[in-house]
Amino acid sequence: MSLKDHLYDLRHRLGLALLFIAFGAIFGFFWWGWHIFGTPSLGDIVISPYCGIPVADRFSQNGECQLLQTKPFEAFMIQLKVGAAAGMVITGPLWLYQVWRFIAPGLYAKERRFAVVFVACASVLFLLGGALAFYVVPQGLTVLVGFGAGQFLTALSGGDYIDFVLTLLLIFGVSFELPLIVVMLNQVGILTYDKLSRWRRGILFGLFIFAALATPGTDPVSMVALAVALTLLFELAIQIARIHDRRAARKRKDEGLDALSDDEAAPFEYTPSSIDDPESKDTTTPEPVPAPEPPGRVRYDDAT
Repeated sequence: MSLKDHLYDLRHRLGLALLFIAFGAIFGFFWWGWHIFGTPSLGDIVISPYCGIPVADRFSQNGECQLLQTKPFEAFMIQLKVGAAAGMVITGPLWLYQVWRFIAPGLYAKERRFAVVFVACASVLFLLGGALAFYVVPQGLTVLVGFGAGQFLTALSGGDYIDFVLTLLLIFGVSFELPLIVVMLNQVGILTYDKLSRWRRGILFGLFIFAALATPGTDPVSMVALAVALTLLFELAIQIARIHDRRAARKRKDEGLDALSDDEAAPFEYTPSSIDDPESKDTTTPEPVPAPEPPGRVRYDDAT
């Protein structure tokens, strides 16, 4: 494909990806009040951590758990924002597939397998981080609203609460990708197990500092939960690096590469591959054949 065709394909893939995201956002907007087959609605799911605060510590009208709307159209904007975020998650396989269809033709088979494993692991880790954050939110809010010796009543505005929850979900999800990056750097030979083992104490200290700075709330529950989870994941990444380095060292030993001196060539096959016999081909210069137009392609002028 020419550069122009690549740009056309990129525009096509991005258009489909945005279309899927738009459909997901519309579904998420209406899902806010829908109870599909008796399941909780999106609004009930989002507000459930706030409802986990003891009734004596939060504002409650007629015994119901409700957020406070302090601005016109605040409820509409919250429903739209949360619906769009939920729609992106639900339609994630569809728009990620479009991105993959654009990138995959430029990768080798080994690189494609590696990319598939990486994306699958990254998706699972992001979901695990979001699930942990969603579990931590009620405990963190309970600690935060517990100050004041009963002289304050909590009535969170909808916008502040939604921003707090979405930020916490995003931070936890992205933070869970850090150990995966360590494993990738080890696979390509940049980080070895020996380095990670020597840096273990510094890494653990840095994780607790990162958790203290990254979490949006000032409660110790979310900070400790994030730090402990990242510590366990980083230890798992270090052990994976240990296994990988052992296998790589065993392979080098079996191939006899470790016994070579610095000025000795490695025993690789340097013979070039054979080519077709040129005498069996027509030596006349063929007429250039124009590249066929991709099917279904709409012709555009230069300005377009």
